[in-house]
Amino acid sequence: MPSPNHLQQLYRHSLSLLTDLYQLTMAYSYWQAGLHQRQAVFHLFFRQAPFRSGFTLSAGLDSVIDYVQHFHFSAEDAAYLGTLTGNDGKPLFEKAFLNYLQDLKLTCDIAAMPEGSVVYPHEPLLRVSGDLLQCQLLETALLTLMNFPTLIATKAARVCLAAQGDAVLEFGLRRAQGIDGGVTASRAAYIGGCAATSNVLAGGIYGIPVRGTHAHSWVMSFDSEAEAFRTYAQAMPNNCVFLVDTYDTLMGVKNAIEAGLWLREQGQKMVGIRLDSGDLASLSQQARKMLDDAGFTETAIVASNDLDEYRIQALKKQGAQIGVWGVGTRLATAYDQPALGGVYKLGAIRDRDDHHWQYRLKLSNDAIKVSNPGLLQVRRFYQHQQPVGDMLWNQLAPTPSTETQQVLLKTGASPCALPPHSSFEDMLKPMIWAGEVAYDKPDVHAIRDYAQQQLQRFNPTLEAMSDYPVALEHGLYDLKQQLIAEHRA
Repeated sequence: MPSPNHLQQLYRHSLSLLTDLYQLTMAYSYWQAGLHQRQAVFHLFFRQAPFRSGFTLSAGLDSVIDYVQHFHFSAEDAAYLGTLTGNDGKPLFEKAFLNYLQDLKLTCDIAAMPEGSVVYPHEPLLRVSGDLLQCQLLETALLTLMNFPTLIATKAARVCLAAQGDAVLEFGLRRAQGIDGGVTASRAAYIGGCAATSNVLAGGIYGIPVRGTHAHSWVMSFDSEAEAFRTYAQAMPNNCVFLVDTYDTLMGVKNAIEAGLWLREQGQKMVGIRLDSGDLASLSQQARKMLDDAGFTETAIVASNDLDEYRIQALKKQGAQIGVWGVGTRLATAYDQPALGGVYKLGAIRDRDDHHWQYRLKLSNDAIKVSNPGLLQVRRFYQHQQPVGDMLWNQLAPTPSTETQQVLLKTGASPCALPPHSSFEDMLKPMIWAGEVAYDKPDVHAIRDYAQQQLQRFNPTLEAMSDYPVALEHGLYDLKQQLIAEHRA
């Protein structure tokens, strides 16, 4: 069984230094000023959906839980921080603070969208509450652990939507941004809907199905392509997908058929052929006819070569006879948008006497950058099991009444009505409470199933879901406008 401590499997030491220096300088300053235990609420969210998409699929929560569970500053971490100096050459941090860090045990609460949830701009993927210093120290790591996998899971979902039910294999390791980029991408792509990965390390850590055949170098190592296919069939009779475009693609298909006939005599079968270059639509059509005429009607045609959702969609329209799609670089690197742009903003903080919450928002001349105040929750409404709209509301205020739920206010737009008698679900669930894991962590297969169920409920296409209403509850809308007016005054 794969170990549940995935970060420790990869790195095997403290990760508390996985942060920006300014998180530590702020933490030190809070500690110096005696503000470090003030209670605060932060939200991790993004402002725009990636890939000009109507939706985003959350991923990375498993690593967040793993990270928080094992968070600590080791003696080596403290010793390193003790070597850092300011512009006067003196230490940045005093010894007492470094001792404080070594003794620190996280007691934060974290609520989150379950991994694999469909999420929209400005909706918190994570809500972190607790001591101000602790919440601050978590910012960079949580963004690092959520931004990239959410981006890749969304890209994978889009690719799988374009494939219209065909299997998609993730082949991106060799072009990924380093070891962690490759492993993280493989897991996120599986959550997004990919059937398997070529990444054996990801398979070993997470239990993701792994698939692979041979490269052009295998064919080039022999005097003839026919000899290469026959030798491979003898060595791997239960794993034969022949790469047919090393020299001449249609001749490669013919040689694969000869190897397939030999396999059939041995009681085995040719699983497929792979096209990796050329006019994939035309070549797949010709290859399909050759295979069918030879009695290999169940042999799959696999295609690769810089595929993404747009090229797959185009090939489908051209009538390509491709049943399996190998997607590498443009998936594992999120080629057309390399970052999600997630942010982590303070929503509320207790006053110095710890009696009352004070609301906070970030103001900006760009409306999209004005954050939402409060301790936020996302309420998703359904009619006949289908999502019809999301409402952000403040859990520090009274729970929204049935009446206020029937009409949502959308900032900067006219009110949008909900269908009557809608059911609802609050999407942010307790994941860590007082520093302890508060839910049963699902494995990656259950997360993938949940993600696919969520997507099916939204019934998405590449073009759909962009008009899904996300709005502020009346009270939160009024609070936000009041704070904006006060700050600008």
